[in-house]
Amino acid sequence: MSEKLLGFDTLKVRAGYQSSDHNYAVAVPIYQTASYDLGSVERAERLFGLEEAGFLYTRIGNPTVDVLEQRLTALDNGSGAVAVASGMAAVAYTLLNLAEGGGRILTTPRLYGGTFDAIKHLFPKFNVHVDFVENSDDPEAFRQGIGPDTKAVLIESISNPNATILDVEAIAEIAHDNGIPLVIDNTFGTPYLFDSFSHGADIIIYSATKAIGGHGTTLGGVIVENGKFDWSNGKFPHFEEPQYLLRDQATGRERSYLEVFPGAPFTTRIRLSYLAYFGASLSPFDAFLLIQGIVTLSERIDKQVSNAVKIVQYLQSSDKVSWVNHPAAEGSPYKTLADKYFPKGAGSIFSFGFKGNEEQLKIFLNSVELFSYHANVGDARSLIINSPKTTHGELNAEEQSFAGIKPETVRLSIGLENADDLIADLEQAFEKAFVETLV
Repeated sequence: MSEKLLGFDTLKVRAGYQSSDHNYAVAVPIYQTASYDLGSVERAERLFGLEEAGFLYTRIGNPTVDVLEQRLTALDNGSGAVAVASGMAAVAYTLLNLAEGGGRILTTPRLYGGTFDAIKHLFPKFNVHVDFVENSDDPEAFRQGIGPDTKAVLIESISNPNATILDVEAIAEIAHDNGIPLVIDNTFGTPYLFDSFSHGADIIIYSATKAIGGHGTTLGGVIVENGKFDWSNGKFPHFEEPQYLLRDQATGRERSYLEVFPGAPFTTRIRLSYLAYFGASLSPFDAFLLIQGIVTLSERIDKQVSNAVKIVQYLQSSDKVSWVNHPAAEGSPYKTLADKYFPKGAGSIFSFGFKGNEEQLKIFLNSVELFSYHANVGDARSLIINSPKTTHGELNAEEQSFAGIKPETVRLSIGLENADDLIADLEQAFEKAFVETLV
């Protein structure tokens, strides 16, 4: 049966794997090997000449990693994917592949702190520059921000940490009107909550470390494409450059990525250029762990979203909370967009404003017992952190204000525990914070 005819929950369990191709192993095997026997001189020539598909060296491809890539490709209805060692590697390789040789990325300040800091301070040293749209809620602001050297628009499906949602389809249309792709970091949305390609995205980035893995054990990143963007429109000449690596074995004629890999030129170019030579490879064992996470993705996300809604309602009723940023919060300006783009719920990661001073906030964070205080999200465990001091600590005060991150911001990532227990934990921590400072 064609995978495209199967439902999401079937694909998350079975896509990309046939046991008959792997000695009939029921579970995806861990191919813990650095290299692969070429078999013969003739087969080696076919493999290196791209005439036969196969594995050469685990740095650029591995059977276990391949199942992970195929599974996420199927879940997103894409045309190709490449897995890498972390979410930040996925961000870096994507932006470098877009703006190789120099260019600009148009984005919003509502980004993960590491992404914000990297594209503002590190990437310019590689001649990849960034322009920020100040009013991200207005799609026309993206149109005004696009210049002649803009190579892509980058957004997050649900922003970190304030859970804002942009009008993705409108932004995608503007990007395409200008001949550039829309890149979506769908880490918070996951392929279960948000169908990026159906709403206009061309490239998807995942930090698989988060909800895809789901258990806080494994780093990983994945880049997915849908094979529909026109990379031959003149803005991306590096995709059209003839490569000796891609030469026709019969004639010796050098060919481009667009010619040899028309369905997946973006991810294949990352694999054979950046992954091969920069080397942020995902290990087979880590790929295996991420595959285990995908198998329960929808069940986990449904429970986490349900828990999150209950906790949002509790926080909105608390006199120790000044505001709550989640599309499910009463009065959220993002409710209409959430209803359109996230019918299954707008995620389980959000922020709230602590109505107290800095000392009270420290007591509050030190008093939680069920919530874990560490810098991750999407875990089966519920997590809490003061974003301005930690996950977005790379940003100075002006940059934090630009990104909408207030000093009193606390980010929650809701897990799989009993919602009433989590609420009770927050309540007792609030009581300690406000009672102890009065004694």
